[in-house]
Amino acid sequence: MITMPARKPRRGAAATRRKPLLLDRAALKRDLADDTYDVLVVGGGVTGAYAVLDAVSRGLRAALVEKDDFASGTSSKSSKMVHGGLRYIEQGNVNLVRHSLLERHRFRRNAPHLVHRLPFLFPVLEKEGVFDARLAKGFEGLLWTYDLVGGWRIGKLHQRLTVPEVLAQAPTLRAENLKGGLMYFDARTDDARLVLTLVRTAAALGATVLNGAKVDSLLTRSGRVCGARVATGEGETLEVRARTVVNATGVWTDQVDSMADEGHRPQVRPAKGVHIVVPWEKVRINCTVTVPIPGRARRATCTRWGNAVVLGTTDEDYQGSADDVHCTRQEMEFLLEGANTAFEGKLGPQDVVGSIGGLRPLVGGKEGATLDVRRDHHITVGASGMVTVTGGKLTTSRHMGELVVDKVMALLGRKGRSRTANLPLLGGAGYDAEAVAASGGLAAHLGERYGTEARFVGDLIAEDPSLAEPVVAGQPYTKAEVVYAARAELARSVDDVLSRRTRARLFARDASAEAAAAVGAILGRELNLTEAEVDRSVTAYLDAVQYEKSVLLEGAAA
Repeated sequence: MITMPARKPRRGAAATRRKPLLLDRAALKRDLADDTYDVLVVGGGVTGAYAVLDAVSRGLRAALVEKDDFASGTSSKSSKMVHGGLRYIEQGNVNLVRHSLLERHRFRRNAPHLVHRLPFLFPVLEKEGVFDARLAKGFEGLLWTYDLVGGWRIGKLHQRLTVPEVLAQAPTLRAENLKGGLMYFDARTDDARLVLTLVRTAAALGATVLNGAKVDSLLTRSGRVCGARVATGEGETLEVRARTVVNATGVWTDQVDSMADEGHRPQVRPAKGVHIVVPWEKVRINCTVTVPIPGRARRATCTRWGNAVVLGTTDEDYQGSADDVHCTRQEMEFLLEGANTAFEGKLGPQDVVGSIGGLRPLVGGKEGATLDVRRDHHITVGASGMVTVTGGKLTTSRHMGELVVDKVMALLGRKGRSRTANLPLLGGAGYDAEAVAASGGLAAHLGERYGTEARFVGDLIAEDPSLAEPVVAGQPYTKAEVVYAARAELARSVDDVLSRRTRARLFARDASAEAAAAVGAILGRELNLTEAEVDRSVTAYLDAVQYEKSVLLEGAAA
């Protein structure tokens, strides 16, 4: 049994549970078909997840449907940073930074198992750097502003580093032009698990949540939206009745808005961001290091994540399909160029063990760089009464959910204040991050993924010790986590498990493909799937991985 160190629990509706929250897909579909909801949220990304959590925590009868899987769009392909955003200070949007830093603090308090402090290092170089010594002085002024408007809440202020201190954090940095560094502190999260935890917390409070549930059309009465017609992955069609509907579908927002208004004009401007993953021993950094791309205005970030390093960059305009977004060979080479300029050694395509490409649903004009588009959220109520939310960012998702439900409450003629600012997420109440980290091994791994709910995964291992075996070679994920994903996390497919319930596809793409059959076998037993259904799930995953590799390594069209 895995015993998690704990502190005194905080009060709240999502406090530590005595029994695991098991989610029954068939029962959830019956509820969607039979009940009438106060609010139906369409879209299972971070914004929709926080909207349904806010709604149910205020006492509304709430439901959420997602066409694919929770966080399968933008919310599993973000930078994974929970931050105020230094760039927004440079743009003069200090209010967004102040509010984002407050929300970062709330995330760290309500989900301490999922949101962790992370140091960010800016090397100061004599030439060919993000900053030379002269520019660094001005940048330090931005860091002081960052600390003063809320950065201090993380428990550390920014620091100046000497050359030896910089090299202690990033020993493979090229030292010939190095003059020192600046370090400040933000936070990061496993974005997919954060969204899943939000959805499960809402379910624990009584919300009905379902993935694999695509909205084909909206139900209307007297010109007002009153629900949605939903097609499930099992081939069923459900009519979900609701007094209000929220469109929180991110880059698909315009498609859903068009269901309510045939004359709708597109508002969303998709912006693509990409990340690649390389082995840690190739770079050997202990924080996030920002590096320049020679001859380019953009920067790249290199972040340690366990035994891997994630290289990513800011977003650019995107014109392709929102359903087929991958990191391309050109984008990979762009990131490798930045890393090879900044670090000793030589990274090549053969070192890339995983990649993602995702879209941000920006709202703004069609001209100019996406870097200059503000990240404020937009919430509107259409003529049909549907509430639409887009824009914003992961860090401010809680507040976006609150404001969305404020609109819903007004439409319903109800009163009630949001409770989510101080609402612990499942696994967060009573969690002691320092004690879990000190425990090491399997307990630490499970604790940082499930919080205090790790004991339920531990119970599975106690019942069947073979479930402690790794499911992906070289990765810490266990067979017990696959069982738990099927029973408690609405995982339906090999992709659900390897791409989002775990992050094996991102951090060990080829090893995850080798594990696909084993994951399929476990899901088959847990979900009573036929042999043909298991084979289709495994084959679909292998095909998706192969296509991703072809786009990345062979330059195939994305």
